Order: sequence, then C-alpha cells, then structure tokens
Amino acid sequence: MLTKSPERTGKLPMLFDDFFKPWNEWFDNGSTFFNRMLIVPAVNVSETKDNFMVTLAVPGMKKEDFDIQIDGNMLTISCEKEESKEEIAFNRKEYNYSSFSRSFTLPEEVIKEKIDAHYENGELKLMLPKTEKAKLTHTGKHIPVK
Repeated sequence: MLTKSPERTGKLPMLFDDFFKPWNEWFDNGSTFFNRMLIVPAVNVSETKDNFMVTLAVPGMKKEDFDIQIDGNMLTISCEKEESKEEIAFNRKEYNYSSFSRSFTLPEEVIKEKIDAHYENGELKLMLPKTEKAKLTHTGKHIPVK
C-alpha cells in the first residue's frame, strides 16, 4: 500500500524565528505559526490475512469533520475543522482552522465497497477487507538478516 503525504523538511532557521517573533506572539502565545500549518497526522498501516488496517491519530476531531473518498484506486482521507473564539472584554476574535489530506494507493485485493471507518478516542480506523482470492494466497515468509 503506497502513501502520499507532504514531507516536513525541518524547522525554519532560528533567524526566521527571531524575525517573525513579534507576529508569532499573536498566535498561540509565541509558538511558531508556520509549524502549526505543517501538521499532518501520524498514520499506521497494518496487514493481516483478512484485511488492511489504516489508523490515523487525529485527537480533538468529530466524526463529522472527516471526508473519506475513493477515486479509482486512490483512497483520500481529509479533515477540516474551524473554531472561532470571542473575548468581548479584550476586543479580540480568534479563528482556528486546521485541515489535512492524506492519500493512499489501494492494492487490487481490497474490496472497496466494504471499507469501514470508525472514529473513537482520537483515532480514525479504516478496515479495508481483502478479496477471498487474496486471503487464500496470503503467505508469509521469514527473511533472515545476514
């Protein structure tokens, strides 16, 4: 199962942190605003004889925030969440918008019509069942390290 996701190349150099410091303090009490935009949830992909399991760590979301689509053999999981907070006494209004999108190339042996998704305790779990033919031909092999 192949995965496509944005890669994080590292933090901005300290020079840029210092340069943007006055503006960073307006967002999240000094945390780097740019790092917050690059967050992509961790994904675990496992395989058993009967299915593949895709698990994403996405705490703080609701099941209604997710959009799961299949186009051909591409599975795309995306999420959007927008929050706004008003503090009348300080004449300040903040918006928090977070989103991500992860795409996975599905193996031919996945039964697309029977993919099941559940969100519980901050984890989105997708069960991707295999075809009967794939279940029968599932053979493991141990490869020794030399």
